[in-house]
Amino acid sequence: MATLVATEGSSPRTTGSRMWVDEEGSIVGSVTIGGCVDARVIEAASKALEDDTPALLAMALGDEDAFLIGMTCAGRIEVLVEPVDAGASSDPIVSALGVARAEVDAGRAAVIVAPLQGPPRRLVISEQVSFGTLGDDSVDRLATRLAQDMLEGGPSRIQEIPVDGESRRFFFERLAPPLSLVVFGATHVAMPLVSMAHVLGLRTVVVDGRDRFATRERFPDADEIMVGMPSEIAAGMSLGAESLVVLLSHDYKYDLPVLQVLLATDAAYIGVLGSRRRGPALLQFLESEGVPASQLARLRIPVGLDIGARTPEQIALSVLAEAVAVYHGHSGGPMRDREVTT
Repeated sequence: MATLVATEGSSPRTTGSRMWVDEEGSIVGSVTIGGCVDARVIEAASKALEDDTPALLAMALGDEDAFLIGMTCAGRIEVLVEPVDAGASSDPIVSALGVARAEVDAGRAAVIVAPLQGPPRRLVISEQVSFGTLGDDSVDRLATRLAQDMLEGGPSRIQEIPVDGESRRFFFERLAPPLSLVVFGATHVAMPLVSMAHVLGLRTVVVDGRDRFATRERFPDADEIMVGMPSEIAAGMSLGAESLVVLLSHDYKYDLPVLQVLLATDAAYIGVLGSRRRGPALLQFLESEGVPASQLARLRIPVGLDIGARTPEQIALSVLAEAVAVYHGHSGGPMRDREVTT
């Protein structure tokens, strides 16, 4: 397994790119753009398999190659090449990737820590999991603190940790579920909302109990369309800090059982289409059903920012803008009112 762990002058999103090379020479993925860079990585991967020894490659790139992987000018990249026994559950890399994958599938971010020198080791940290070791308890404790600071966000990167009196480099790779938008109610507002979210790169899911509304023709950009009892579908979803949820049915009977499920999740945003008069009544009913005040405070009703929206497209823009603002911890106010910090 070859992993791009560092770049100079490029977007940090490129770090974490992987290439897999097996003993027969089959290749999956790429750490950069192909060409001479990946050719050298493939050669190093074959040697790592023969010697059963990892290697850290440092390569200088010319302007052309650098530009093609997002770097603004010539620079350097580092690639960690490690032998992996994919069929062995005891392999530290295989085990770590499995644990991290389970956390991401459950809607939680995870950080995998890998040493850039010495034998392959892995430490996986999430909100609920601490798995593996870097070979030393004190190093594990320091790495855990650094990894926990990355769980809320930030790029994968190399960080230094003191080991036996000297500073050693470790790659901290943050893995997280893709930001997703779940829309309950396949309405005329949901259609432009899903299309706009798709343009922003969100994973979109449409949920409705009516199969004639929740169709691929109406929602060509949706990643998933689910037809069935909405509250039951909601109960089966893993909604975490990377989930934005909007209810657009405008129907109490539809919304209330779904909200009772949603408000108990860790979804980053929960909004309901409705009027200012409808909101207090809905909140009062949920309170009478035993929903805690802390959960009710998360509910956005009426949904969206006040932009004077009238058409379905304008309402969708208002809803998506508020959802993104809440996700990033912003108020959604005018940019001119922001305090200048730089």
